[in-house]
Amino acid sequence: MGRHHLGEFEEVVLLTVAILHGEAYGLAILQEIETRLGRKVSIGSMQTVLQRLEKKGYLSSEFGEATAVRGGKRKRYFQVTSYGKKVITEAKEQRMSLWSAIPKIAFE
Repeated sequence: MGRHHLGEFEEVVLLTVAILHGEAYGLAILQEIETRLGRKVSIGSMQTVLQRLEKKGYLSSEFGEATAVRGGKRKRYFQVTSYGKKVITEAKEQRMSLWSAIPKIAFE
């Protein structure tokens, strides 16, 4: 996929973070993926992908305020960076290019 390789699950997580704009933390991302795609996701695999996407520069994160509900633990909120937006836009354009190249007869 061009200069940037984005795996299928990475793409799903990146898109989900964008969907949850401002409210994208671990459990919310996991629940959104499961709800929208009907796909079970382990918290471990999702955390691994979030770390990988942040390391690649596609996501950034910051801690929210500590809450009593979480025993004083703070949530880590993720957001798509401008670089991440560029990468996901390229992925979309590439997929759309492939879809538009399929001859009608291929699905008859």
